[in-house]
Amino acid sequence: MLKLSHDPFLCITTLILITFFLFSHETEARLHHHKDRDNPNPKPEPNLDDPSQSPSPTQEPDHEVVYNVRNYGAVGDGVTDDTDSFKTAWDSACANDNNNNTFSVLLVPYGFTFMIHSTIFTGPCRSYQYFQVDGTIVPRDGPESWPSGSNKRQYWLVFYRINGMALKGSGVIDGRGKNWWDLPCKPHQNVNKTPVSGSCESPTALRFFGSSNVTVEGLSIKNSPQVHLKLDGCRLVHINSLRITSPPLSPNTDGIHIENSNSVEIYSSVISNGDDCVSIGSGSYDIDMRNLTCGPGGHGISIGSLGNQNSRACVSNVTVRDSIIKFSDNGVRIKTWQGGSGSVSGVTFDNIHVDTVRNPIIIDQYYCTTTKCANKTSAVFVYDIVYQSIKGTYDIRSPPMHFGCSNSVPCTNITISDIELLPSKGEIGMDPFCWNAYGIVDEFSVPSISCLKSNLSTSMLSSLSGKCGSL
Repeated sequence: MLKLSHDPFLCITTLILITFFLFSHETEARLHHHKDRDNPNPKPEPNLDDPSQSPSPTQEPDHEVVYNVRNYGAVGDGVTDDTDSFKTAWDSACANDNNNNTFSVLLVPYGFTFMIHSTIFTGPCRSYQYFQVDGTIVPRDGPESWPSGSNKRQYWLVFYRINGMALKGSGVIDGRGKNWWDLPCKPHQNVNKTPVSGSCESPTALRFFGSSNVTVEGLSIKNSPQVHLKLDGCRLVHINSLRITSPPLSPNTDGIHIENSNSVEIYSSVISNGDDCVSIGSGSYDIDMRNLTCGPGGHGISIGSLGNQNSRACVSNVTVRDSIIKFSDNGVRIKTWQGGSGSVSGVTFDNIHVDTVRNPIIIDQYYCTTTKCANKTSAVFVYDIVYQSIKGTYDIRSPPMHFGCSNSVPCTNITISDIELLPSKGEIGMDPFCWNAYGIVDEFSVPSISCLKSNLSTSMLSSLSGKCGSL
């Protein structure tokens, strides 16, 4: 047994030393409570197809293990290539074992600009990953400095097979897209639509591919060479409080593009760009969007384009609520190519405010990007579409509501309720346009809409081909 001296000063000193030793030992143990790289029996990789094995951020971790890219050799001067440092930091964070309830944090610190080239961050990882961007990330500047491989020209930052991750922070992902937009093959440069030699591929800034249980929050993403953020083959994705910006004439710079993905939430974000604010491609379902601000600029919120080159396309259960679209070419749009098959169904646009929008409400089943698109009999079937409480002003170059549906596959079960759309400058308004569109008007709307036909009978509906059914 430890015997303490009767001297009060020595007693107090001894107790302080013992307390300090115990505290230091405990702290050191916690800070080193992560994966032993020499462990001969590593933990099996989680199964991406089993949500029960997903690393989760909901439980309270014992502590976080921080992997600062600066500690892995990243310079952060905006000129030095920091790619290898980012990859090494990612690999270390991804290998951190979650046995001891720790989360990995890859930190991109504030006050630095890191230049990294086309990169794939691959999973699955052993613990939930926080990719914390508080500084700025930029790519090489323009096509001449980009890697020559075709795949590397399609994407810049790719997260592949990640099962449990949050990409967040107060920093900036800057795609430096101007030199890509100015390629002679781009639409605003090639106004005559004549063929232009040379590659026209431009990279998407940020792509999640084959991933699940993903959060993207708080970042600014700007000036992407092409699409800013793309989800492909993903599920359980939560996007919140993003700011996405690029000039109004920047070509093909969709804010967020979704395809082959489900259970996606996009909330409280601001997107001002040169193409669709949000675009939803084939294979997508259970998409919920709320509190978005789109514009000025861009093409609004779009489902499509679908059915290009006679393809089959399926989209269902999409909701857009409580959002603002301003100074854009379109408000809420469904666009399909002739010759496609499949269906768009279960779509609700509710409580949308539009400000000086050219086409506030539009279904376009004759979508075409050239001057030579032949008429075809097959089409993507559009049905069960609800437009409710859409109000504001429109540019009278186009009708406030445009339902241009296929001759052979009509749009059906369209519901119009509580619409109030007025000319933006007080001119005489235009009447809605309908072509082979069936539906009902539940409440009085402005302008009045009488061009919708009564809904088709059940037997006629069942004869229509191309429905996707349950996805």
